[in-house]
Amino acid sequence: MAFTGFTEKDFEVFAVEGLEPRMQALIATVRPKLEALGEMFAPMLTAMTGEDVYAHVAKHARRTVHPPDNTWVAFSSDKRGYKKHPHFQIGLWRTHVFVWFAVLDEAANKAAYARALAEREAEIRAIIPPSFVWSTDHTRPETVNRLDAEMIERLGKVKKAELLCGVTIPREEAVRRTDLIEIFEQTFTALAPLYQWTTRAAVLL
Repeated sequence: MAFTGFTEKDFEVFAVEGLEPRMQALIATVRPKLEALGEMFAPMLTAMTGEDVYAHVAKHARRTVHPPDNTWVAFSSDKRGYKKHPHFQIGLWRTHVFVWFAVLDEAANKAAYARALAEREAEIRAIIPPSFVWSTDHTRPETVNRLDAEMIERLGKVKKAELLCGVTIPREEAVRRTDLIEIFEQTFTALAPLYQWTTRAAVLL
Protein backbone atom coordinates (compact mmCIF):
# COMPACT_ATOMS: atom_id res chain seq x y z
CA MET A 1 0.00 0.00 0.00
CA ALA A 2 1.04 3.62 -0.48
CA PHE A 3 1.42 5.80 2.58
CA THR A 4 -1.37 8.38 2.60
CA GLY A 5 -0.94 9.73 6.12
CA PHE A 6 -2.04 8.87 9.64
CA THR A 7 -5.62 8.99 10.91
CA GLU A 8 -7.29 9.07 14.30
CA LYS A 9 -7.83 5.32 13.97
CA ASP A 10 -4.08 4.77 13.94
CA PHE A 11 -3.61 6.57 17.25
CA GLU A 12 -6.68 4.92 18.82
CA VAL A 13 -4.89 1.56 18.54
CA PHE A 14 -3.01 2.47 21.73
CA ALA A 15 -6.28 2.73 23.66
CA VAL A 16 -7.19 -0.90 22.94
CA GLU A 17 -6.98 -2.94 26.15
CA GLY A 18 -4.94 -6.13 26.33
CA LEU A 19 -1.83 -7.32 24.54
CA GLU A 20 -3.44 -9.56 21.92
CA PRO A 21 -6.31 -7.21 20.98
CA ARG A 22 -3.95 -4.24 20.72
CA MET A 23 -1.46 -6.19 18.62
CA GLN A 24 -4.26 -7.31 16.30
CA ALA A 25 -5.41 -3.71 15.89
CA LEU A 26 -1.84 -2.51 15.39
CA ILE A 27 -1.08 -5.16 12.77
CA ALA A 28 -4.28 -4.40 10.86
CA THR A 29 -4.17 -0.62 11.06
CA VAL A 30 -0.70 0.83 11.66
CA ARG A 31 1.78 -1.79 10.51
CA PRO A 32 0.87 -1.58 6.79
CA LYS A 33 1.60 2.16 6.92
CA LEU A 34 4.95 1.58 8.60
CA GLU A 35 5.81 -1.03 5.99
CA ALA A 36 4.93 1.48 3.26
CA LEU A 37 7.16 4.09 4.90
CA GLY A 38 9.93 1.51 5.08
CA GLU A 39 9.69 0.77 1.37
CA MET A 40 9.68 4.49 0.62
CA PHE A 41 12.51 5.69 2.83
CA ALA A 42 15.02 2.84 2.75
CA PRO A 43 16.14 3.77 -0.80
CA MET A 44 16.23 7.47 0.09
CA LEU A 45 18.39 6.81 3.16
CA THR A 46 20.61 4.48 1.14
CA ALA A 47 21.29 7.31 -1.28
CA MET A 48 21.76 9.81 1.53
CA THR A 49 24.18 7.74 3.64
CA GLY A 50 26.06 5.96 0.87
CA GLU A 51 25.43 2.55 2.42
CA ASP A 52 22.67 -0.01 2.02
CA VAL A 53 19.86 0.81 4.45
CA TYR A 54 17.14 -1.68 5.44
CA ALA A 55 13.73 -1.08 6.99
CA HIS A 56 12.75 -2.93 10.18
CA VAL A 57 9.14 -2.68 11.33
CA ALA A 58 8.77 -3.25 15.08
CA LYS A 59 7.24 -6.66 15.83
CA HIS A 60 7.06 -6.30 19.66
CA ALA A 61 7.81 -10.03 19.82
CA ARG A 62 9.28 -9.94 23.32
CA ARG A 63 6.05 -8.75 24.88
CA THR A 64 4.05 -11.34 26.79
CA VAL A 65 1.82 -9.23 29.06
CA HIS A 66 1.97 -5.47 28.50
CA PRO A 67 0.73 -4.10 25.18
CA PRO A 68 3.04 -1.68 23.32
CA ASP A 69 2.56 2.04 23.96
CA ASN A 70 4.28 3.01 20.71
CA THR A 71 5.43 1.46 17.47
CA TRP A 72 7.81 2.34 14.64
CA VAL A 73 9.79 1.46 11.56
CA ALA A 74 13.56 1.69 12.00
CA PHE A 75 16.20 2.13 9.32
CA SER A 76 19.64 0.56 9.70
CA SER A 77 22.59 -0.51 7.57
CA ASP A 78 22.34 -3.97 9.18
CA LYS A 79 19.93 -6.25 7.35
CA ARG A 80 19.44 -8.34 10.48
CA GLY A 81 18.49 -5.59 12.91
CA TYR A 82 18.91 -2.04 14.10
CA LYS A 83 19.16 -1.87 17.90
CA LYS A 84 22.94 -2.37 18.01
CA HIS A 85 23.60 0.47 15.57
CA PRO A 86 22.90 4.19 15.16
CA HIS A 87 19.70 4.31 13.12
CA PHE A 88 16.65 6.31 12.08
CA GLN A 89 13.03 5.81 13.11
CA ILE A 90 9.51 6.90 12.17
CA GLY A 91 6.76 5.95 14.59
CA LEU A 92 3.93 7.01 16.81
CA TRP A 93 2.69 7.15 20.36
CA ARG A 94 -0.95 7.72 21.22
CA THR A 95 -0.18 11.43 21.43
CA HIS A 96 2.22 12.12 18.57
CA VAL A 97 4.32 11.01 15.62
CA PHE A 98 8.11 10.92 16.05
CA VAL A 99 11.03 10.97 13.63
CA TRP A 100 14.35 10.10 15.27
CA PHE A 101 18.03 9.55 14.89
CA ALA A 102 18.65 7.06 17.68
CA VAL A 103 21.39 5.35 19.64
CA LEU A 104 19.65 2.91 21.96
CA ASP A 105 20.83 1.18 25.11
CA GLU A 106 21.62 -2.02 23.20
CA ALA A 107 23.98 -0.25 20.80
CA ALA A 108 27.54 -1.49 20.60
CA ASN A 109 30.42 1.01 20.72
CA LYS A 110 28.44 3.66 22.61
CA ALA A 111 31.63 5.10 24.08
CA ALA A 112 32.94 5.74 20.56
CA TYR A 113 29.63 7.28 19.52
CA ALA A 114 29.68 9.55 22.56
CA ARG A 115 33.24 10.69 21.84
CA ALA A 116 32.34 11.50 18.24
CA LEU A 117 29.37 13.58 19.34
CA ALA A 118 31.24 15.28 22.18
CA GLU A 119 33.97 16.39 19.78
CA ARG A 120 31.31 18.06 17.63
CA GLU A 121 29.01 19.37 20.34
CA ALA A 122 29.29 22.99 19.21
CA GLU A 123 28.67 21.98 15.61
CA ILE A 124 25.65 19.92 16.62
CA ARG A 125 24.15 22.92 18.38
CA ALA A 126 24.75 24.99 15.24
CA ILE A 127 23.30 22.62 12.65
CA ILE A 128 20.41 20.93 14.46
CA PRO A 129 17.30 23.15 14.07
CA PRO A 130 16.04 24.71 17.33
CA SER A 131 12.63 23.12 16.75
CA PHE A 132 14.13 19.63 17.12
CA VAL A 133 13.86 17.77 20.41
CA TRP A 134 16.02 15.29 22.33
CA SER A 135 15.33 12.20 24.40
CA THR A 136 17.36 9.89 26.60
CA ASP A 137 14.76 7.11 26.82
CA HIS A 138 12.92 5.70 23.81
CA THR A 139 10.38 4.00 26.09
CA ARG A 140 9.01 7.33 27.34
CA PRO A 141 7.25 10.03 25.29
CA GLU A 142 8.82 12.99 27.10
CA THR A 143 11.45 15.09 25.33
CA VAL A 144 13.67 18.09 26.06
CA ASN A 145 14.39 21.05 23.80
CA ARG A 146 18.16 21.27 24.16
CA LEU A 147 21.17 18.99 24.04
CA ASP A 148 22.95 18.84 27.37
CA ALA A 149 26.64 17.86 27.49
CA GLU A 150 25.78 15.46 30.31
CA MET A 151 23.48 13.56 27.94
CA ILE A 152 26.42 12.80 25.66
CA GLU A 153 28.71 11.95 28.57
CA ARG A 154 26.12 9.59 30.03
CA LEU A 155 25.72 7.87 26.66
CA GLY A 156 29.36 6.83 26.78
CA LYS A 157 29.46 5.77 30.41
CA VAL A 158 26.08 4.30 31.40
CA LYS A 159 25.05 0.90 30.05
CA LYS A 160 21.35 1.79 29.79
CA ALA A 161 21.90 5.29 28.42
CA GLU A 162 20.33 6.34 25.13
CA LEU A 163 20.31 9.43 22.94
CA LEU A 164 17.68 10.37 20.37
CA CYS A 165 17.18 13.52 18.33
CA GLY A 166 14.46 14.54 15.91
CA VAL A 167 10.98 15.96 15.70
CA THR A 168 7.60 15.17 17.21
CA ILE A 169 4.31 16.05 15.57
CA PRO A 170 1.24 16.26 17.84
CA ARG A 171 -1.55 13.83 17.01
CA GLU A 172 -4.06 16.50 16.05
CA GLU A 173 -1.55 18.06 13.69
CA ALA A 174 -0.34 14.77 12.22
CA VAL A 175 -3.83 13.67 11.16
CA ARG A 176 -4.53 16.86 9.22
CA ARG A 177 -1.16 17.44 7.55
CA THR A 178 -0.73 16.39 3.95
CA ASP A 179 3.03 16.96 3.88
CA LEU A 180 4.26 14.32 6.33
CA ILE A 181 6.51 12.71 3.73
CA GLU A 182 8.26 16.02 3.15
CA ILE A 183 8.66 16.53 6.91
CA PHE A 184 10.15 13.06 7.35
CA GLU A 185 12.58 13.60 4.49
CA GLN A 186 13.66 17.03 5.74
CA THR A 187 14.16 15.65 9.24
CA PHE A 188 16.34 12.78 8.06
CA THR A 189 18.41 15.18 5.99
CA ALA A 190 18.99 17.41 9.03
CA LEU A 191 19.90 14.38 11.18
CA ALA A 192 22.26 12.85 8.63
CA PRO A 193 25.44 14.35 10.19
CA LEU A 194 24.70 12.67 13.54
CA TYR A 195 24.34 9.34 11.77
CA GLN A 196 27.50 9.82 9.71
CA TRP A 197 29.64 10.90 12.65
CA THR A 198 28.58 7.97 14.84
CA THR A 199 28.81 5.30 12.15
CA ARG A 200 32.27 6.52 11.11
CA ALA A 201 33.38 6.39 14.74
CA ALA A 202 32.46 2.70 14.81
CA VAL A 203 34.39 2.01 11.61
CA LEU A 204 37.51 3.65 13.06
CA LEU A 205 37.60 1.34 16.08
